[in-house]
Amino acid sequence: EELLKTVGLEGCGDQYPWQLSGGMQQRASLCRALIHEPKLLMLDEPFAALDSFTREELWCVMRDLWQQKKFTVILVTHDLPEAVFLADRIFVMSSRPGKILVERKVDLPRPRELDLCFTPEFTAIVHELRGHISDARS
Repeated sequence: EELLKTVGLEGCGDQYPWQLSGGMQQRASLCRALIHEPKLLMLDEPFAALDSFTREELWCVMRDLWQQKKFTVILVTHDLPEAVFLADRIFVMSSRPGKILVERKVDLPRPRELDLCFTPEFTAIVHELRGHISDARS
């Protein structure tokens, strides 16, 4: 129940997945992944199918969970703002065979609020990463 409350699903524990919205289903997935308090959480495009507002809400849920539980997260995403908002380190990889081309530390202060996404420092990191990806594709 505490974990459901943390992710914004308080009172939804008795509902079936088909009764939940996409965002609520994703929150339930986070609960399932975190119920046994793992030291490592691996996420592959966890928010890709969500609308932008729900996606940003879940960024904040992940931020808060990470601050409380201090688990390690490996996040695979093609969403550069998502990577910059959530990560301390970002790796740009090549296509097959996958090789690490660039490692970029994200030295933005924590805790990160969504307003950070509109700052020059944030957008500079996003543009830098976009440049590395563009170089890797050419």
